[in-house]
Amino acid sequence: MDALLILGGLLLIVAGLVWLVMLAFDTGLLWGWGSLLPPVTLAYAIRHWRTARKAVLLGALGIIPLVVGLTLLASHDPARLEAILGLRWLHPEAEAAPAELALQLKGELNGQPFLPQQAELIDGTLTLREGQDFFARREVSIRLGPQPPGAIRLDVLPQDKGALPEVEVSWLLPEQELPEARRLNHGYTLHLDLKPDDQAPNKLVGDFHMVLPAALRTTLSGRIELFTDRLRYRDGQVDIAHDSRDTLAYVITDYLQRRFATREVELAALPPLNLPADQLELQVDARIKGVPQQLPVQLKKLPSRGWSVQGDRFPVLTSSAPADDTRTEPAAAPLADAVDAPPARPVDRRARFSLDRLLTNPSRYQNLTMRIQTRRGNLAEGRFNGIDPDGSLVLRRVSGQGEARFVFAPDEIVRIDLLEP
Repeated sequence: MDALLILGGLLLIVAGLVWLVMLAFDTGLLWGWGSLLPPVTLAYAIRHWRTARKAVLLGALGIIPLVVGLTLLASHDPARLEAILGLRWLHPEAEAAPAELALQLKGELNGQPFLPQQAELIDGTLTLREGQDFFARREVSIRLGPQPPGAIRLDVLPQDKGALPEVEVSWLLPEQELPEARRLNHGYTLHLDLKPDDQAPNKLVGDFHMVLPAALRTTLSGRIELFTDRLRYRDGQVDIAHDSRDTLAYVITDYLQRRFATREVELAALPPLNLPADQLELQVDARIKGVPQQLPVQLKKLPSRGWSVQGDRFPVLTSSAPADDTRTEPAAAPLADAVDAPPARPVDRRARFSLDRLLTNPSRYQNLTMRIQTRRGNLAEGRFNGIDPDGSLVLRRVSGQGEARFVFAPDEIVRIDLLEP
């Protein structure tokens, strides 16, 4: 509707100007040629008002639908209006980089067209994301829970009850600092039929269909591809030039396996990282043949090789390497003195987690990932970075676009979730 009003108003204005020029040619040849210039056109309309008034009134009538259309556009899509008034449509668009995923989705989110560029299913959460900025312009998250490797098939209907996947949609308007979010635990339609891709070991391909309640104005349908981790592959091998935590974990695990000549290496979660980067120094926790160790690791990224550990001169670990070969270095803790005991089961701190428990013992939850929702409906996710002197909670979030720090007063928080054990 807004586009029709804007177009109709412009057509009336143009028709009025053309009619005014024709009247000027009827008055005189000099007036006609001169009226092609705006100052002379205005002078002609004033000098010969009785003749020109009908054309001027026709052009003035076009201003009314034009203003109404622009007002409607500003109310529901201010970014588009800003692009029109900023004359961005005059500039040629930069050639887009080739897409990593073939996402053939049609639909909308919050009443606006939704064109995701990123899709992944990691830690039981399926995410479709539009926008390359730190916060997604529009995003859909479906918490499926732990999934076994292989194909995934799921059907949910609005009348279904019980434990269903949690669906969350969020969007970020130009005038907002944090995205708005809505969550659903039931009352929606969802169909997933995903199968492993023959070309990449960490891809799923298949059909996706989702319809949320009418108030959310969100429907999506089509075929999707998504990653099951943040590794990327090139010619069947892991691309170690890709900037992600999973890439660094892969490089460090491979380094530790060759350094200690054993494949019994379990790497703990890496500390917070600032990516992209050219060099990183980390203290990593790992279990080498069941023995906990903390090791300093210096990582460097070279354009020709990608990520590697500095000082790595250990040979390739072959499948014929003896299992009891425990080559160590002076800096490493001796493995021979370890007690062969089953690892203790880690405590799940998500149990009975609450805002009061966090405020009472903040050190217990330091650097764990949390999600906070405020009274205004804003949503933020990041690692807990402690409590500042004013008693506010601090979240820190790092991504490829940089780092953000969020501060929330306890009385602003309506919901807080701990996302990892």
